[in-house]
Amino acid sequence: MSEAHVKPADLLRADDWQFEYRQKSNPETSNLDLLTYGTYRVGPNIQSDELYHRNEEIILFTINGAVEVTVEDQTFALNYYDTLYLPLGTPYRIRETKGEHALLVVCKAPAENEHPIHHAKWEEVKNDESRIRNLEKKQVFLMFDVSEGADKLVAGYTIFEPNARSWPPHNHTDQEEVYVFTQGNGAMEVYADEQTKSYVYSMNTMDASTIPLLNYHPVFSQDEELHFIWCLSGERYWVGDKNKDFMDGKVDKLTT
Repeated sequence: MSEAHVKPADLLRADDWQFEYRQKSNPETSNLDLLTYGTYRVGPNIQSDELYHRNEEIILFTINGAVEVTVEDQTFALNYYDTLYLPLGTPYRIRETKGEHALLVVCKAPAENEHPIHHAKWEEVKNDESRIRNLEKKQVFLMFDVSEGADKLVAGYTIFEPNARSWPPHNHTDQEEVYVFTQGNGAMEVYADEQTKSYVYSMNTMDASTIPLLNYHPVFSQDEELHFIWCLSGERYWVGDKNKDFMDGKVDKLTT
């Protein structure tokens, strides 16, 4: 081989990275039975290896940057707050497309059935009244609703105005959740009853909380707008669509 065809080596320092998955929580490390939550970090102009989840359905949430997700012969462009549902056993690759660092949240749950891929664009959903639920000083955006096929997952974003709180407090007999705070600073409580309440924490950007069954889980915004992902696994409904008392706030608490 002539010298002209010899390719140079790369020096890879210990702290160098190109693509990274950070597992934040799974059923082995939490009191959840189904949900796993983590993040993908993608370096500028980097493509991941092939990713694959044999027995889990997943939802990707784009938090920072822009990426393309390639699934066999399809490519989906994901920008700020866009989401992508992928059924179990679906190989995919993620490529950063703007020469910047990208951050995605990934939520997974066990599944037995294969459903269609679903790509939701934030710029469309945020203006689609059929996907918005208006509550006092807050809006819920249904990015992946029961109208989309899945075994267990439903997900969206909630945006609080400043100085607002969840009302009424609610819990679930048949859904567990993860909340991931994506913008602003606020607070959150998770508790089985008022007497034993001990989980009361400030929540900053990219903090998250697991919510096991039967826990109330109110959120409080402070002096700025507060955004968070909610991803649930279990029976497929959004609380306000199932129980109208949640929408009018005329009860002190409710259970679904």
